[in-house]
Amino acid sequence: MLQVETNDAVALLQQLIAIPSFSREETAVANFLERYIEIKGYVASRKDNNVWILSPGFDSSRPTVLLNSHIDTVKPVAGWVRDPFAPTIENGKLYGLGSNDAGASVVSLLHAFFYLIQKQQTYNLIFAATAEEEVSGKNGIESLLQELPKIDFAIVGEPTQMNLAVAEKGLMVLDCVATGKAGHAARNEGDNAIYKALKDIEWFRTYDFIKKTSLLGPVKMSVTQITAGTQHNVVPDKCSFVVDVRSNEMYSNDAILEEIRRNVACDVQPRSTRLSSTATPLDHPIVKRGRELNRSVFGSPTLSDQALMTFSSLKMGPGDSARSHTADEYIQTNEIVEAVGIYVQLLDGLNL
Repeated sequence: MLQVETNDAVALLQQLIAIPSFSREETAVANFLERYIEIKGYVASRKDNNVWILSPGFDSSRPTVLLNSHIDTVKPVAGWVRDPFAPTIENGKLYGLGSNDAGASVVSLLHAFFYLIQKQQTYNLIFAATAEEEVSGKNGIESLLQELPKIDFAIVGEPTQMNLAVAEKGLMVLDCVATGKAGHAARNEGDNAIYKALKDIEWFRTYDFIKKTSLLGPVKMSVTQITAGTQHNVVPDKCSFVVDVRSNEMYSNDAILEEIRRNVACDVQPRSTRLSSTATPLDHPIVKRGRELNRSVFGSPTLSDQALMTFSSLKMGPGDSARSHTADEYIQTNEIVEAVGIYVQLLDGLNL
């Protein structure tokens, strides 16, 4: 039975790769996945481009585990030698856009779901394939969670080599503006906004938030873009720059923003504060079982839909994040086989 599920998972991924599914353009792949689930004999639910299934006999008095991954992809980067939408298997590697991030997780979680619900578990299962993850869009998991029953734990499928990302850094992007006064560069006029910005940029470069953790380390701030000036002989009256902030689980984004504003002179506006850091206790039953299966635990510096979940979760899936968003992206077919098996071992018969 498990062999059937793993074979079907590989075949399904080949079909998904052939359907372009860029962020906010996932309708065709969501339609296909919805039909696939129904052909398998289950009732699929749909909201926008999010597709989900509840385990048979869903009982709200039991805890609920969500199995989630995303169906959207980035656009192919330059350098692809193969057709990104022509799935090909060569030497055990399945090539195609989204194969590693995160198509392999989608199909592995779905077929683990099909296997696990063949017998009664002590918990409910929900499988959800969601949209807009690559752009942190509001019509993906954030919208879907409003429709789902109460979730107690989630496994978020992303390429982690099937190890357990029990913590994940959050993200906050800041638009900063230093304001001066324009003047002629040849004369001692004006108040140069670039020089004012430099003081704040140096603060962002050197400031050290006190609270650090073993899994996620310190809060990390990086100035990544800067814009100023209109021409060479005009002292600029405005200098704008962008700061990428990666939070650890010790600080909310709002707390970090408050501390930043206390220390810099420029105007600071967050694009969003909703992408929070997450952390799950190591003594959670799912984490404990994962460690018993010799899966390592780690803190992830990269963002996923975990950031939008208010309940405990871990990020875990087949593949390697180093392959994500690269030319000739691939997943090894044996990684899918392994993933389905590990998901089943992780959850089958578990008491929550």
